Amino acid sequence: MWLERCNKNKLLKEISTFGIGGPARWFLEVNTVELLQEAICQADQAKIPYLIVGKGSNTLFDDRGFNGLVLLNKISFMQEEENLIHVSSGYSFSLLGAQTAKKGWSGLEFASGIPATVGGAVYMNAGAGGHETCDHLLRVTYMTTTGDMVTYNKEELQFSYRFSSFQTMKGAIVIATFELLRNQEARNQQLAMIDYRTRTQPYGDKSAGCVFRNPKAASAGALIEQCGLKGLKVGDAEVSTLHANFIVNKGCATARDVLELARLVQNKVHEATGVELEMEIRCQPYENT
Repeated sequence: MWLERCNKNKLLKEISTFGIGGPARWFLEVNTVELLQEAICQADQAKIPYLIVGKGSNTLFDDRGFNGLVLLNKISFMQEEENLIHVSSGYSFSLLGAQTAKKGWSGLEFASGIPATVGGAVYMNAGAGGHETCDHLLRVTYMTTTGDMVTYNKEELQFSYRFSSFQTMKGAIVIATFELLRNQEARNQQLAMIDYRTRTQPYGDKSAGCVFRNPKAASAGALIEQCGLKGLKVGDAEVSTLHANFIVNKGCATARDVLELARLVQNKVHEATGVELEMEIRCQPYENT
């Protein structure tokens, strides 16, 4: 049984790009579809709340941890079929972007440098530089809480800025299929994107990516910088001095520090510009509600 294989009280800060988070009541690394299926079905039947984690980015874990089961998705495989790429949800999205570009396939160059799994990227409709995960997505194989596999064509799903239908569903993304295009410049474009990100974003610091959604016709980072908030700190949480839409953990920051700093930024930006910044980072509570 999956419960017998679990670690207890695994610190979530150890699997978080933020380096923040208390202990999970149960923790299990899954590297096969069958184990994921077993864990989800039995957890659902036992009414145990569960959380699926990929790279641990774009998420702020509670300082108290998570009172349930955390599943670390390590299911990693990729299959090529002409211009179609079938890839598992635990596969590195950044690696996928680099590998496909090297082979002259265009469509996922923007994925390079995004610290997410394929499942997480589809779930959040991750994007950069005007590109989104859904742009070249063809279909998704999804596992329900009863263990059934359902295939959805993109047209059956809803995608928008940092949103997908999967955020309203209970289960797990298993496989994503992308339809790519031939482009001899794909590799050069991918390398240019990597270069730009490493120069403009705080890759050397612990963070969870962009904290706030970009408001319409504006940049959250630019608004925060205009308000002179770079370097603003609460505890060990700091507004990045390189990119203002990042909050970085400069040492032993807590979730409370990050949330207090985020609210402070929201208030100051609203006072100065009238714009209400919305959180992009997902705040995972101790108890699922």
